[in-house]
Amino acid sequence: MFGSAVKRGALIVFEGCDRCGKTTQCKKLVDVLKSEGKNVEFMRFPDGSTHIGKMCREYLECGIELEDHAIHLLFAANRWEAAPKMREKLMSGTTLIVDRYSFSGELGATAMHK
Repeated sequence: MFGSAVKRGALIVFEGCDRCGKTTQCKKLVDVLKSEGKNVEFMRFPDGSTHIGKMCREYLECGIELEDHAIHLLFAANRWEAAPKMREKLMSGTTLIVDRYSFSGELGATAMHK
């Protein structure tokens, strides 16, 4: 009975400043875990596939100007909109390797944009 239960996936987050190798390390870890037969997916934030994520990306590329507090809220909203999907994947046993989630996505954005 207990042997058939699905184990929860792990949430592994790489944080750090821009261009320090987060994406490279995430992809290497995903490749290793997949080669071991693990159920694993790569995610990154901001997630540019959503309307909010597109606004965040546009801000980071200096395409739009936003007040510091507003962009912090947009970064948070981008994570909130992904949370249900992330929770579902984790509870079904998928390990998520995430390029940025909270700390570097918020604190680095304002400094990088200025």
